[in-house]
Amino acid sequence: MVRILPGRLVAREPGWTEWADVVIVGSGIAGLTAALRLRGQVERIAVVTKDVLAAGSTQWAQGGIAAALGDGDTPDQHEADTLVAGAGACDPAAVHVLVNEGPAAVQELIEWGALFDHDPEGNLSLTREGGHHRDRIAHAHGDATGAEIQRALIEAIRRASDIAVYEHAMVVDLVPSADGGIAGLTIHANGVGLPDGVGLVRTRAVILASGGLGQVFSQTTNPAVSTADGMAIALRAGATLRDLEFVQFHPTVMYLGPDSRGQQPLISEAVRGEGAFLVDWDGKRIMDGVHELGDLAPRDIVAKAIQSAMLASGHPNMWLDARHLGAEFWERRFPGILASCRSHGVDPVRDLIPVAPACHYASGGVRTDLFGRTDVPGLYATGEVACSGVHGANRLASNSLLEGLVFSRRIAEVLPGELRDLPEETIDRRPAGIAAADVRPRLQELMSAQAGVLRTAAGLSVAVDELNEMAAESHDVATPTAWENTNLLSLSAALATAALQRRETRGSHWREDFPERDDEHWSGHFDSVLRDGELTVTYEETR
Repeated sequence: MVRILPGRLVAREPGWTEWADVVIVGSGIAGLTAALRLRGQVERIAVVTKDVLAAGSTQWAQGGIAAALGDGDTPDQHEADTLVAGAGACDPAAVHVLVNEGPAAVQELIEWGALFDHDPEGNLSLTREGGHHRDRIAHAHGDATGAEIQRALIEAIRRASDIAVYEHAMVVDLVPSADGGIAGLTIHANGVGLPDGVGLVRTRAVILASGGLGQVFSQTTNPAVSTADGMAIALRAGATLRDLEFVQFHPTVMYLGPDSRGQQPLISEAVRGEGAFLVDWDGKRIMDGVHELGDLAPRDIVAKAIQSAMLASGHPNMWLDARHLGAEFWERRFPGILASCRSHGVDPVRDLIPVAPACHYASGGVRTDLFGRTDVPGLYATGEVACSGVHGANRLASNSLLEGLVFSRRIAEVLPGELRDLPEETIDRRPAGIAAADVRPRLQELMSAQAGVLRTAAGLSVAVDELNEMAAESHDVATPTAWENTNLLSLSAALATAALQRRETRGSHWREDFPERDDEHWSGHFDSVLRDGELTVTYEETR
């Protein structure tokens, strides 16, 4: 087990001070929804994002947002599909909240200005993705749903003069308070709205909405900013992280060759929802006989089928056949994906699309209750950074945007009544550290090889041992890149340790040496905590 990790990051003393009643970390659908819903209830709201407002994962969402909005569909049906996809690891109460409050949350998003696609009769256009038994995915501009949602939310934020926005401002750490909660945040700002360098923002509450951990792996659909920052600062502040081993690998990510690294082009599941199908190098359909939903089976099942076909054949990718959809359909329904494929020399109208699984979404994260509360006073979490319990072992397609909407709204219901007086800081005795400058490529290669789609005890043990060695090398100067690297290292350690301990296959956690789901022994959750620099990962049985 990786034992010693930094309890806080090495950073210079704050050179300036600000304050806000609530600080929201992150500017995707979860963070901006929380900000808009808190207006009029909280005096001073600040949104902090380490790049520009539109730089996070939300804008990259292609397929859409799931909710029971169509004729004949019901929240109960959506709930059933979500629970099946979650492979026995969902919190049923959280799923019930998600699907029942989801339709109203989407309607509010429309009221804020999001323009979704409609059919010729003027009804909301709905499609289907993997794991869904109904057409319930609302989309915008064909395959640019996230970008449209991000546009609408940013415009609403820009109109809200009472919400302060700090771009190019990276959160370094949460500041502990005398009551065991948080008293503020240290932030490194690059001169946009705040002075340069590290400063302190004192606050009564923090909402983490900072996204996921995709850059832990060499290939991911996540943008470069997804370096596990929110999860890591929560871990260092004493919060519990849950279900980190459940990392969803999207089955149809465009394969760009063995040397491609970083963010890879996503081929939305909606393409298969419209009739595309997966084939091997001999043209045989991969999903025939594998699952009742065929090419629209839950993502973990499709990813495993593709990975198995790759391993059996020795080929580095499989193929998605969407040629029969035709040029007119491609240009109308998936213009963004069409342009992306063509920019890489593949024309889906004429060519098979090379695909392979890649890291897509963290189903686990900072453990919260049904109102986004963590176990640290004054700290809330929502969206991909959080583990609300709705995704279980494998997120159902297009539930992620919905989760950000629903649980941000719920935080806004309770937070104003729970605001503490501005808490006093306490002496920060956590051991400081920072990762070596060259750790990231080594870490990504290690995690992709040993903790990716296919896992074994031997490989995960190698990962944990080598992560221990990387942690022991921590000695570099404090820079934003070094802080990100430390966050990636901390989350990799917790993830690999949890994956090693879960000796079964469940959802997106695939153990080759334990290929069956084992509800008798492993139906609970693995929780990661950091105390005095010591990481522990323990199992909690489901009650």
